[in-house]
Amino acid sequence: MSSKIKQEILELKILLRSVPAGIMTLFVFSVIMMNLLANKSIHLPSEWLAMDCGIIVSWISFLSMDVLTKHFGAKAATELSLVAVFFNLLACIVFYIAGNIPGMWGEAYVPGSEAMINSALDHTIAGTWYVLLGSTIAFTVSAIVNNCVNAGIGRLLRVKENRFSAYALRTYISTAIGQFTDNLVFALLVSHFFFEWSLLQCIVCSAIGMAVELLCEVFFSPIGFMICKKWKEENIGEPYITMQMKFALQKTKENA
Repeated sequence: MSSKIKQEILELKILLRSVPAGIMTLFVFSVIMMNLLANKSIHLPSEWLAMDCGIIVSWISFLSMDVLTKHFGAKAATELSLVAVFFNLLACIVFYIAGNIPGMWGEAYVPGSEAMINSALDHTIAGTWYVLLGSTIAFTVSAIVNNCVNAGIGRLLRVKENRFSAYALRTYISTAIGQFTDNLVFALLVSHFFFEWSLLQCIVCSAIGMAVELLCEVFFSPIGFMICKKWKEENIGEPYITMQMKFALQKTKENA
């Protein structure tokens, strides 16, 4: 067991060294920002519609996972998703500390309303435990679903893996399923229990959010495909990919 743990730690170290800093930074940034922006809801004309400002950047997380899954595999993309979750939790700790430090926010200086506005800003920055817990569970589950579906479709389309049509098919399907999972899990854990949403509202709003985020994925998918193509041409992440091939070959020999 200890050797297995050591191997997993070694793989993660090599993976973190192999992933381009730009995509990982963007990935972590999007996870942190979508949870912070989720504090602001978007005004919509019907009570059956609900959406928050996290949707502005949430599609970036799924685009990043699709690119990482295509190049490094589902396991690597899931491990990097957990790394992003870890940094999001660290950011939440910083926000919580900032929200509980005595002092005044710049926007709170409104004559007669300073205390009320300052308290509201503190609570917004500090966050709520059930929202943080719900969003963390929802993103973790959806990341696993998205990455596994993406990789599974990729294996079926291996003959056409270098074509944009194959990339688009695997990313559109995985994003739709992953985004719906993310929205629904969060809605059931948080909105249903703490804000008294009905099950129908949870499902409808999850589907609408999925559709909007999927459109963003469709629009930006050519960029994701170009990144994957460039990484392959430049042998990005070769140490990790070579190591995985050696492990796979060794496992095949052991099972033979």
